[in-house]
Amino acid sequence: MKKVSAFLLVVVTAVLLVGCAYPEDEKAAKSVPDADQLAAVQRAVNEYREATGGLVPIKNSELDTDIYIKYLIDFEKLMPKYLAQIPGNAYEKGGIYQYIIWDPENEAKVKLVDLNAAERIREINIRKLSTQYLPIKGSTSDNVFQINFEELGYKKAVTVKSPYSGTELPIFMTGDGEMHVDYSIDLGQLLKEDKLNVKPGDDIRQLLVDKYPVVPAYSIPYTVDEKGEPIYFMDEYNSDAKKAREKATEKAIQESESKTKKD
Repeated sequence: MKKVSAFLLVVVTAVLLVGCAYPEDEKAAKSVPDADQLAAVQRAVNEYREATGGLVPIKNSELDTDIYIKYLIDFEKLMPKYLAQIPGNAYEKGGIYQYIIWDPENEAKVKLVDLNAAERIREINIRKLSTQYLPIKGSTSDNVFQINFEELGYKKAVTVKSPYSGTELPIFMTGDGEMHVDYSIDLGQLLKEDKLNVKPGDDIRQLLVDKYPVVPAYSIPYTVDEKGEPIYFMDEYNSDAKKAREKATEKAIQESESKTKKD
């Protein structure tokens, strides 16, 4: 989970610096999903996989990286043989999207991460530097906390514009200190409109992945209650966090043993 914060700082800073150099109409083109660009990258990824025996063109990532930003596409591996140029809305070109591969071992579908969420969380982290902690306003669920934005100097709560509905989505904190975007509104609307068949224990974020080109990054798992309403799936979140810590510890031990052998 901690790898998310480092990723935010690097990526969002790049987006902000490059974005300032573009006229307003070009900025608009860089801030919306483009079906043609997605299709071009998907074709390039498919061709790359065929040529390499199933490998995917991704950058290296840490074991505990958020699953929605873990498999970042490495455009250098695709250009120029499989892809003529980097999409204009990609953050490498000053755009607001990070191109990723979802389910790399099977379908390897090209998806997008909306970096507006990353920017908001980065801004909060900067405010946090003065207090060294995130002030809490209250608890909405077990291990889920509302942030007291007023104590951080904000006049109102910080929100993120949904890449799905355009609704302003809240940002909250879990007990491990990580910040997340609350997609409950979008999930509730999707369940109501599409009459989807889900049951308690399912991670319903997959519904957003299946329907839209943008993945619900910087989120925690969600499931449904007995009434079919979306709820935080904290058991799954805590389980994932535990597995990530165990993998990180195992990797650290292996690296330490390897270094000892070399010495």
